[in-house]
Amino acid sequence: MTTFVDRVELHVAAGNGGHGCASVHREKFKPLGGPDGGNGGRGGDVILTVDQSVTTLLDYHHSPHRKATNGKPGEGGNRSGKDGQDLVLPVPDGTVVLDKAGNVLADLVGHGTSFVAAQGGRGGLGNAALASARRKAPGFALLGEPGDLRDVVLELKTVADVALVGYPSAGKSSLISVLSAAKPKIADYPFTTLVPNLGVVTAGSTVYTIADVPGLIPGASQGKGLGLEFLRHVERCSVLVHVLDTATLESDRDPVSDLDVIEEELRQYGGLDNRPRLVVLNKIDVPDGKDLADMVRPDLEERGYRVFEVSAVAHTGLRELSFALADLVATARAARPKEEATRIVIRPKAVDDTGFTVTREEAGGELVFRVRGEKPERWVRQTDFNNDEAVGYLADRLNRLGVEEKLMKTGARSGDAVAIGPEDNAVVFDWEPSVSAGAEMLGRRGEDHRFEAPRPAAQRRRDRDAQRDEAEQEFDGFEPF
Repeated sequence: MTTFVDRVELHVAAGNGGHGCASVHREKFKPLGGPDGGNGGRGGDVILTVDQSVTTLLDYHHSPHRKATNGKPGEGGNRSGKDGQDLVLPVPDGTVVLDKAGNVLADLVGHGTSFVAAQGGRGGLGNAALASARRKAPGFALLGEPGDLRDVVLELKTVADVALVGYPSAGKSSLISVLSAAKPKIADYPFTTLVPNLGVVTAGSTVYTIADVPGLIPGASQGKGLGLEFLRHVERCSVLVHVLDTATLESDRDPVSDLDVIEEELRQYGGLDNRPRLVVLNKIDVPDGKDLADMVRPDLEERGYRVFEVSAVAHTGLRELSFALADLVATARAARPKEEATRIVIRPKAVDDTGFTVTREEAGGELVFRVRGEKPERWVRQTDFNNDEAVGYLADRLNRLGVEEKLMKTGARSGDAVAIGPEDNAVVFDWEPSVSAGAEMLGRRGEDHRFEAPRPAAQRRRDRDAQRDEAEQEFDGFEPF
């Protein structure tokens, strides 16, 4: 069974906001004591947080669907609904959050770093909060907003200072086991290491982490073997160590050609050219291995590499190697820019920024004026279209925002189709210019007499549909000669 997973697709759903309540206070001798409907609660967020005790994404591989709780609806007596509970998902240090297109949304490094993967919907206002001097007893409340639905990809990139790279069975696992307290699986067959192993090494006053990356083979950057799955774990490492096998049993291989192959795979993967490199000639405890190491060392040093001859079995050359790595790690840490406190940048909107746009579009052969903007779309989502008074309140808000004025400037006329929202989820209605409306235009609770007037565009569509039906009936009754 798989115990290490470093890439998953996660489907997260934030909680929906609770609906507001439309209620009227009633008590003895006070049959109409005013509106007292409470607000709905906020939906819970889905938050990804780095937890040092988590080392794999295995839980999300088995359970990829996660949902936060919804907010509770408001109640009478000015009682607001309870907020939904946030869903906190622990992820390993070094997790990268991407969207389905591969764009990076967040890079979670450091204990406690968090990212809101899905925002909970805000709760709807109750009629007590909607009451005003002009609308003293609203017969409606706002609906809660739906929470975000999102598909994200989580990729784990190991956070380590040093990465050991090389062919399968080159001795990387043996080396990390003697340099640190890590206990990876060691055997005499290729691809023994199936997951990255981490170890902590202490060299003098420097403490650093070292990662054993599963063996690379030619074509790893294109997906052959296990290389493509784990090359991402090398990206965060400050130092690369080439572990070369000097006692390989394959006649067509030698340390120099192995180095060239691995370097080519790293080059094709990209982004690793500036990392300092060391070369470790491993298995010099074998007589032939020592002879081969002495032969290839001058060639490798001519290329500019620092070369160390070691034996993980005999514990030869390990101290020099560990201190050399500590010096490189300390140099890399000193060269990093100092982390500065996060500054809060406030960018106020321009004075002439209306927050919405109106465009002319052709849809199905008909002219449609589409309104896009955060406020208009949110107001539409929170409107109960079964309540005429709520629809009238929406019309008043859009009018105060300047939507009607913008529609007139764009060329809209009475009866034209207006769509608020994206094409796949828009509310379409026949536009009728209105005047500023208040309580004086309202009839009974929950009603608005503005919606009793005939709608020209709707009538035109009904007439056109009736003509088409009549033509189809005549065609069905036609008998050919």
